[in-house]
Amino acid sequence: MALSFTLTNRRDLRVLSTMCDDVRIEKLRSILLSSFPELRSESLRAVKSPYRVCPLGAHVDHQLGLVTGMTVDRNVLLVYAEQPSPEVRLLSVNFPGQVSFSLHDIPAKQELDWGNYARGAAYALKKKHTLSNGLIGVIEGNLPVGGLSSSAAVGIAYLLALEQANHIEQDPIANIEWDRLIENEYIGLNNGILDQSTILLSEADKLLCLDCQDSRYELVTPGSSLPSFNVLVVYSGISKFLGKTGYNSRVAECHLAALELYRLARNQDPPDQLRLRDISTEEFQRFGGQLNGVAKKRSSHFFGELQRVQQGVEAWRQGDLRTFGKLMTASGASSIENYECGSPHLISIYELLRDAPGVYGTRFSGAGFRGCCIAFINPDYAPVICRRIAEEYPRRHPDIADVYEIHVCTMDHGARIL
Repeated sequence: MALSFTLTNRRDLRVLSTMCDDVRIEKLRSILLSSFPELRSESLRAVKSPYRVCPLGAHVDHQLGLVTGMTVDRNVLLVYAEQPSPEVRLLSVNFPGQVSFSLHDIPAKQELDWGNYARGAAYALKKKHTLSNGLIGVIEGNLPVGGLSSSAAVGIAYLLALEQANHIEQDPIANIEWDRLIENEYIGLNNGILDQSTILLSEADKLLCLDCQDSRYELVTPGSSLPSFNVLVVYSGISKFLGKTGYNSRVAECHLAALELYRLARNQDPPDQLRLRDISTEEFQRFGGQLNGVAKKRSSHFFGELQRVQQGVEAWRQGDLRTFGKLMTASGASSIENYECGSPHLISIYELLRDAPGVYGTRFSGAGFRGCCIAFINPDYAPVICRRIAEEYPRRHPDIADVYEIHVCTMDHGARIL
């Protein structure tokens, strides 16, 4: 089991254990073979695509900022069989119905359809490759949707499976671009490359630091004094598609802030595709005080986060988890105050974790409009922290008393075919 302790009253304390991946894979194999009896057991393959967290560098990848990330031991599993025809047929443990389409005629995105990411993966790969071999598969995620880049994890699982079936070399850097095309072009979400980069490049026990301006990255080994820790994931009970939240509007507001700073700093018309990273820190320090309202808040978050990432990477390299955690919590505060994201539910979880003993640092996970909060915690305090959430959070928000979840996780490797 992935969880090191259990509690008896699940209704009062929703700390959920998760069956090991080997057991889940056998379950998915059984589902696939019973649903499609023409398949042979020896033909089945499996992809593991983990969820990711971003401790520092939130909401800045779309502005080409510096970000950090790591993957955890919760994931999307896809069990599949390659097919000699272009037909794709898929089942989901998490969602009803069957998805079917031909690689020769990929349908357009369908609203609120769980098959969009499979179709999007085929759409992206066909930009460069010929796809002749389809899939029959079943997919399952073992964490709730929202804040952990489940969409990127799903898209990457389909990319890896389609590449294997069609004998396409699996290049993590290329797959970052293919998954960006899924999100940006097929789905219509204006995000950056943090999610897919973390899922594809991570190694257990190392912190990914990615420069979204030029895609350079480093897997940072922690200093020897870094204490052991768990990644606590608290699902708020609120799930909502990002395209219907303020996500895209925040991206537009950051772009407008960059335009305004450029005009102030350089007294000339800015280029069309300007991002906040195109403004130097010195220019922001000199002219940022002249901004007003939203532009000032968005740019303050971006440049503050740029500094926090740089300081956090150095703290990680030195094994200083206390400093790293304080920077996480400061990042979370800036998400609320300057980036102005976060629902009342997420803010409650953030405040409860911020003030709990044994928490090194905490912040929202993902875009901050739904989903989860994360925290780095001392493993010895896990039962105390979980009980604090279980006692206080449902009291503040009784509407989610039966749907919120608490998961105690560890770091893991990135996506791969097993």
